[in-house]
Amino acid sequence: MQILLRLSRIIDRLNESIGRLTYGLVILMVLVGLWNVIGRYLGRAIGQNLTSNAFIEIQWYLFDLVFLLGGAYALKHNEHVRVDIFYTRWSPKRKALANLIGTLLFLIPFSIIVVIVSWGAVLNSWAILENSPDPGGLPRYPIKTMIIISFVLLFLQGISEAIKNFAVFTSKSKLSLDKD
Repeated sequence: MQILLRLSRIIDRLNESIGRLTYGLVILMVLVGLWNVIGRYLGRAIGQNLTSNAFIEIQWYLFDLVFLLGGAYALKHNEHVRVDIFYTRWSPKRKALANLIGTLLFLIPFSIIVVIVSWGAVLNSWAILENSPDPGGLPRYPIKTMIIISFVLLFLQGISEAIKNFAVFTSKSKLSLDKD
């Protein structure tokens, strides 16, 4: 079990690092969005185009990155949506069992399915070096690749959560995974 818990800590550190990087992407996304608004109105006022389709797509891509890379980080910090009518009153072991079952039956298979289904589209996008159809738009293949990367990270975090929940469920002590 100690080897598995060590693996869990490695996965947690990876997704923690990526999640912290994502904080910076949020700030950058807001700044690009601010520029898109200011540039559009200021540009109209002075008769000069100060923004472009590329800036709009950069803002979209940054949002995509925040959403995609934030999933594993949110799971790690137990910040995902949960319908907890009963869950909040359960013991730590019962919560761990529910989390373990949900992870093994839903999260991990779903992550694998998304990677498998996305694989062909991403490879095709790279094969043709897909670009935005908009004038001055950005390449699409790098952002499509992030779909696979993000679901691999979510899969890995699911493995980490399954390990931790299994440890709590099988523990003889009153170990808990509740986050403060």
